[in-house]
Amino acid sequence: MSLSLIWGAPSMFRFRPFDILAFAAAIGSGLVAGIFFAFSSFVMPALGQVAADRGIDVMNALNRTVYTPSFMIAFWGTTVMCLASVVVALTRRQGPIGMVQLCAGGVFLIGCVGITSAFNVPMNEALAGAVPGTQHDLQIWAQVLEDWTFWNHVRTGAALLSACLFTLVLVWARSGR
Repeated sequence: MSLSLIWGAPSMFRFRPFDILAFAAAIGSGLVAGIFFAFSSFVMPALGQVAADRGIDVMNALNRTVYTPSFMIAFWGTTVMCLASVVVALTRRQGPIGMVQLCAGGVFLIGCVGITSAFNVPMNEALAGAVPGTQHDLQIWAQVLEDWTFWNHVRTGAALLSACLFTLVLVWARSGR
């Protein structure tokens, strides 16, 4: 079964639902990787260059502002597509291409969603409860600058790897192998 984007289009323009899912998951994973990359490469280093109270205020503002429809669609939409990809890979038993698809979805689910839930969100919550001007406040900020950023690097790599693996799935599927 294929979905033709153009009625009667040649086979090179026909896409199976499997291809559309992999394409959307590759784009979503790449987009999320870019968001995380921005934080790793210049947002967190910039916040580390300002006074702790200012850095904490800005980070807390970022954490409150992240809950926009665009970010939620990118992050949770990609999560749903990756979950669907894992289910498809487990149920359709497509051989090596299915294994790559399973890895692509699993890497995003574990490396982005799992790490976000287990590490980054708890540190964000601790930072939101920080009392300005206290020693505890400074300790939390130092932990965020080091540990939050480390786990963000991991999330960046996981999202990028997921995007690459989904792209490999597409190339492999389109090559007819």
